[in-house]
Amino acid sequence: MSDAMSETLVSFVIAENPPKRLDKALSRDVPEAAVLSRTRLARLIASGAVRLDGAVATDPKARVHGGEVVEIAVPRAEESHIGPEDIPLDVVFEDDDLIVINKPTGMVVHPAPGTPNGTLVNALLHHCGDTLSGVGGMKRPGIVHRIDKETSGLLVVAKTDVAHQGLAAQFEAHSVERYYRAVCNGVPDANDPRLRGVRGVSFEPGNIMRITTQLARHKTDRQRQAVLFEGGRHAVTRVRIVEPFGNPAAAALVECWLETGRTHQIRVHMAHTGHGLIGDPVYGGRRKLAEKAIGPAGAEAARGFARQALHAAVLGFGHPVSGETLRFEAPIPDDMAALIVALRDG
Repeated sequence: MSDAMSETLVSFVIAENPPKRLDKALSRDVPEAAVLSRTRLARLIASGAVRLDGAVATDPKARVHGGEVVEIAVPRAEESHIGPEDIPLDVVFEDDDLIVINKPTGMVVHPAPGTPNGTLVNALLHHCGDTLSGVGGMKRPGIVHRIDKETSGLLVVAKTDVAHQGLAAQFEAHSVERYYRAVCNGVPDANDPRLRGVRGVSFEPGNIMRITTQLARHKTDRQRQAVLFEGGRHAVTRVRIVEPFGNPAAAALVECWLETGRTHQIRVHMAHTGHGLIGDPVYGGRRKLAEKAIGPAGAEAARGFARQALHAAVLGFGHPVSGETLRFEAPIPDDMAALIVALRDG
């Protein structure tokens, strides 16, 4: 590799018996130190940054045979078009490769047309400054997973391309440990005969409810996810009762952990079982709790809870560079803690 002012030149030779297509051969043989993902390589081919035996190659399907000399002119990371903003962050852990944040409720993770600023990415651009080496050719934090705007809790973000690819691979392999705390309507107990009849619901030893379905965008409401059993994306959630509330029990603090990580997964799965999260405005968590069971203070607290009662409490993964096992816990935020006390005390 050699450096120029505005780009890095990556040179290597296509090894024997390559995949027939140029893009696949590059993906197989590009030096690991270059940290070029398949997506990035595709963009570099399209932009004319790849030379094959001295000639520019812009066709990803071009045939290769082995022995070709490849030169890729990789532009230095550009500044992100997203503006940095001085927004306070609760930093749980940070090093040169990644940062773990305890996200507050009300904060969107990434800018979008409806929320162009005030997001976690805006805050990270300000916080990290020049420590970002670039992800996908852009000086920006690498978002490998998200939690909803009104969900609080732990999120890991990559600061380098190496960390981004390493973390993304762990999420894809479902090896990341993710535990959530939630407050739901009713109690998802194995002794409830109704739950035995809900498709996709089963119980494991220890009264652990396992929800297995497919998930996809709702056909008519694009802001929602819908449970399917054909098509869509495979989704598995496990749920354990931590503490039931009321007499008879009318709500519960539960622990949920994800085998997969789909949009709104816990919220839509809990609603599917008839145990939607308290305060959830999208999946029907606004149902009234009976004052007789929960007491007037508990019923009032549930009725007035302004968001889905969901918190990303535990996050564990292997450090993508050092290999060290990292595990973090974030305490339940004040609003959920107050809800739990009200439900407990009635």
